[in-house]
Amino acid sequence: MTQEQWGAMQGNLLKTVGQNNYKTWIEPLEFAELEGGIATFHVPTNFIGNYVSQNFGDLILHQLSNAGEDVQRVHFKVAANSTTTPTNRAPVAAKTDSPASLHTTRETLPGAPLDARFTFDSFVVGKPNELANAAARRVAEGGPVTFNPLFLYGGVGLGKTHLMHAIAWELQKRRPDLNVLYLSAEQFMYRFVQALRDRKMMDFKEMFRSVDVLMVDDVQFIAGKDSTQEEFFHTFNALVDQNKQIIISADRAPGEIKDMEDRIKSRLQCGLVVDLHPTDYELRLGILQSKVEQYRVQYPDLQLADGVLEFLAHRISTNVRVLEGALTRLFAFASLVGREITMELTQDCLSDVLRASERKISVEEIQRRVAEHYNIRLSDMIGPKRVRTLARPRQIAMYLCKQLTSRSLPEIGRRFGGRDHTTVMHGVKRVEELRVQDGQIAEDLELLRRALEA
Repeated sequence: MTQEQWGAMQGNLLKTVGQNNYKTWIEPLEFAELEGGIATFHVPTNFIGNYVSQNFGDLILHQLSNAGEDVQRVHFKVAANSTTTPTNRAPVAAKTDSPASLHTTRETLPGAPLDARFTFDSFVVGKPNELANAAARRVAEGGPVTFNPLFLYGGVGLGKTHLMHAIAWELQKRRPDLNVLYLSAEQFMYRFVQALRDRKMMDFKEMFRSVDVLMVDDVQFIAGKDSTQEEFFHTFNALVDQNKQIIISADRAPGEIKDMEDRIKSRLQCGLVVDLHPTDYELRLGILQSKVEQYRVQYPDLQLADGVLEFLAHRISTNVRVLEGALTRLFAFASLVGREITMELTQDCLSDVLRASERKISVEEIQRRVAEHYNIRLSDMIGPKRVRTLARPRQIAMYLCKQLTSRSLPEIGRRFGGRDHTTVMHGVKRVEELRVQDGQIAEDLELLRRALEA
């Protein structure tokens, strides 16, 4: 087979596997030789060879057969003179101290592919995520760390996976000698079940316990799956005992993961647990501005009217993915119709997204939540008593009503036992002052707002 024939096959593979997979996994392959029914390809690293073998090996074999080649198997080999370092390569999952022929047996355990966009450079930092960013960067230096594991948690679209990928990329750059394994909890479970079925548990244990850095995304997935939890617990302990770094992400704090064994919760809590808070307005605006800079390259002639980004940052507040998706759609639509991105076009193009993002929190819901939080009766909150133990929660509830609903001050006053709108205004102003002065009040407000917006 000639290089030209392999080039034509690569074109077919691009259509089958898609642009991202092609760029990351197929493009780095170099056809070496076809001899004795074995097609040999050179790969830049063991990791890429292992991953391609497991995920695209059969597909490449099929393409070769379709082209009329007599091939029984495909072999991947790290080239002796390979210096290729693709920018969107995932970190090594096996040490490559010397160029060696690659054995792509079934027990080989590559991690998940990394997204080239998810680096520290592209992570927009603001108050809600600055601690998580600092902790992630500290671990990514690859030196000794005082906390193990690092546990990142938060809702959808707040940047957990972005930081996990960024750590892996940075470790690959700074410490190529380290054996880094990144995968989802679902993949951990799948590999565990596969090892049980194939009676290769020793290989499984050896692979997982030989890593220097283990990164597991969405660990809440293994909750309720007893035997997988058991194996995860032993793997965790073995790595910690060897001073190997573990980084874990989940959608909630360790103590809040339902059906997770207590001993695992306890282990997960013994390191640094960092909450990625819901984004604030400034951070959302920063993310949009960063995205616009990227789109300027793709759409150099598009005009963006003043106020559009501020409008989107205000209106789409719960999920960064939805926010970024809205901006992508907006730029693509404006480019297709050849119009400036005005407020009117934004509202037309994103009407469904904006409708879904409208706040639907009621005054009654806020009153109930605040009363529960401060352990007072709802009737006392809206009643006439003015003692401090009731007045402060009442003012906090008024403040949240002003922030989270579209109700006017007179209307809010009426819902609080027929109080005047000036009373509401005073309460809101007081809470705004306390929010800056009193850390406990600020924390209460954040907890309540998150509970209400969840």
